[in-house]
Amino acid sequence: MARFSAFELFKKGLTGHKNWPAQWRDPEPKPAYDVVIIGGGGHGLATAYYLAKNHGITNVAVLEKGWLGGGNTGRNTTIVRSNYMIEGNTEFYEHSLKLWEGLSQELNYNVMFSQRGQYNTFHTPAQRDTARRRVNTLNLNGIEAELIDAKRMAAEVPGLDYSESARFPILGAIHQKRAGTARHDAVAWGYARGADGYGVDIIQNCEVTGFIREKGAITGVRTTRGEIGAGKVGMAVAGNSSHVAAMAGLTLPIETHVLQAFVSEPLKPIFDTVISFGAAHFYISQSDKGGLVMGGDIDGYNSYAQKGGLPTMEHVFAAGVSFLPYLSRLKILRQWGGVMDMTMDGSPIICKSPIDGFYINGGWCYGGFKATPASGWCFAHTIATDTPHEASAKFTLDRFSRGLVIDERGAGPTPNAH
Repeated sequence: MARFSAFELFKKGLTGHKNWPAQWRDPEPKPAYDVVIIGGGGHGLATAYYLAKNHGITNVAVLEKGWLGGGNTGRNTTIVRSNYMIEGNTEFYEHSLKLWEGLSQELNYNVMFSQRGQYNTFHTPAQRDTARRRVNTLNLNGIEAELIDAKRMAAEVPGLDYSESARFPILGAIHQKRAGTARHDAVAWGYARGADGYGVDIIQNCEVTGFIREKGAITGVRTTRGEIGAGKVGMAVAGNSSHVAAMAGLTLPIETHVLQAFVSEPLKPIFDTVISFGAAHFYISQSDKGGLVMGGDIDGYNSYAQKGGLPTMEHVFAAGVSFLPYLSRLKILRQWGGVMDMTMDGSPIICKSPIDGFYINGGWCYGGFKATPASGWCFAHTIATDTPHEASAKFTLDRFSRGLVIDERGAGPTPNAH
């Protein structure tokens, strides 16, 4: 893959980005691969990259029905954190954060990971007790987090409504310094270029329409660009998990909902951190362009649309204004929606499916983007070895039938529909 000096980068930048070499190939599908990954978002591309890098499996195809990163990877608020407290999730998301911390160097591609920290506020004595329990759990697992009071938070994050007359008076927050944000499309492009460098075929505009079976096992896929054989097939399609799994004959414990996000007009720097208001389902950060990026809870109805509805929009802005009164004076420039694959316990599924040759990566709820590196790392391990990685060992499909749920809904906004 191409490498440029600083002068060459400057010179090419002055051309309006003309004549830049392609960052990855655009191959025609081969008749068969050792592994086919369905889904060209962050999780699918990361899986392909780690299959090649960690396990030496390079005869791999990533099939994307549209363009790379055009699904949830490009439709989120880019928050990265590891403040999960339920066994299983705790070690997994910390593993992911550690991978994030070295990802730009690993891929030789700037994913713009900014460890600006996160403040997760609490507003009642009961919420403070719950926050203290979460911090203690994280610290006992060697994960950095601290409980801070309102006075310290006001000094570090001015501009919020810290008055006692606020609708939700701020009593303090959980502070995780290592949390932050990353550039969503850069993550997809970095993993795509890295996987392509190992010989992985990345095939866009190639929708999977069915599966090929032999003696009950899945041995390939039917696509809009023909049939493709495969030794193994992995699925990483986020909100479309139920739909793709149904084509294989599986019914997953997943509902698909819309999660909306919004960005305001650009402002001068206001705060350089991520702020979340879990009790009212609101979170916000400021982008490099100056816009305030914010979101809230999922829309309560099931949908595969990427639009969203006005009730959630009203909820998000009401929560935001109660928290940051000056939001009422800002214009909202853009709104978008991602389709979320919500499991019944709020935790993901990474495992070999009950069907031979078919592997599942889905059910990410609110945790998909921040999980990208560890998801790919662990899913690649599962596909390559037919055994779970220790960091994702509890994310089995059969945990729901065995009553071993990992109820982590408190780490983010609580799904109203569940």
